[in-house]
Amino acid sequence: MAGNGLDWIALGLMTSESFRIIPRILSFYPHPPDVLRATRDELESLRLAEDQIQDALSGLWHERAAEEDRRLRKLGARAVGFGENGYPPLLKRIPDPPLVLYARGDGRIWSEPAIGIVGARNPSSYGRTVAESLARELACRGLVVISGLAEGIDTRAHVGALDGGRTVAVLGTGLDVCYPRQNRKLAERIAAEGALVTEFPLGSEPAGRHFPQRNRLISALSLALVVVEAAPKSGSLITAKLALEQNREVLAVPGAITSKLSVGTNALIRAGARPATCWQDVAEELPPPLNDRVLKAGRGGAEEAAARTGEERKILGCLAAGGSVHIDELASRSEVPVPDLLAVLLDMELRGLVRPSPGKYYTRSL
Repeated sequence: MAGNGLDWIALGLMTSESFRIIPRILSFYPHPPDVLRATRDELESLRLAEDQIQDALSGLWHERAAEEDRRLRKLGARAVGFGENGYPPLLKRIPDPPLVLYARGDGRIWSEPAIGIVGARNPSSYGRTVAESLARELACRGLVVISGLAEGIDTRAHVGALDGGRTVAVLGTGLDVCYPRQNRKLAERIAAEGALVTEFPLGSEPAGRHFPQRNRLISALSLALVVVEAAPKSGSLITAKLALEQNREVLAVPGAITSKLSVGTNALIRAGARPATCWQDVAEELPPPLNDRVLKAGRGGAEEAAARTGEERKILGCLAAGGSVHIDELASRSEVPVPDLLAVLLDMELRGLVRPSPGKYYTRSL
């Protein structure tokens, strides 16, 4: 990447830790890299820090940009500037878009229709199952799933999406820093089958201030955001707030009123968020004609999804005669223990294969 491309990297290096100056730069400079050649008075009017001003006047940012580009190439990554081809169109519509994005993987998919899925870092087994299943079902119908590679719900969303299709992980670190460390293999798989994206330069560590900054990109890249389990004051609620400010649809998975992990999601529903009880709820919130296309893909692929495991085939076979079957009778017929059966039924319900009824009865949807 030469010339203008290095200008964008230099500008990204300047603003990655002070992204709130981005709206001022965009207001004053139709071609943002021109700020790198501004006078001292112009730089001071932007309220840049003195060290940033000195680096801009000395040309140091360009030296750093050339080194950053070299290291990105060695990593098999690249940078995309705000004004360059391939920059995600949805990001251009927010007031503080990153002036450069760093990416590993297929950079084309971050511009495709996507759903954000976020939630608790220490979720319940219910939350993990829901996140993975929703992500899988949405991904297998052609939607990209966006999340933040964090522990818990983010991880399950990425795993589910990779089982069904593609996913993008938005990082709060540089591309060469994996956080959390235990997700290193998952990150490599995402880079190979989807994309890793960040606005932070190589070597950036997981500082606390990075994650709210990262969250605005998760919501901005998504047409709708689904929150799966969130305690009070959760970072996921910050993401939901950002999504609303960016005019994105927000959905929340209902949870037990006795669980602290459901306080945030249930509060979102009370405030007007649509309950997400299955993948169809999410698809219906997409803009037309995309919503209709995704819903039709779901109906067309349901039989294939139904035959995913032997247990599911048994359960659907037990329900084939029609009518509702009680959970105890279903366990007896399918020879699946009730605790295991409940977990399988929850996954099948989220995929639209079965419907629950009061009194622990179930009906086949297909």
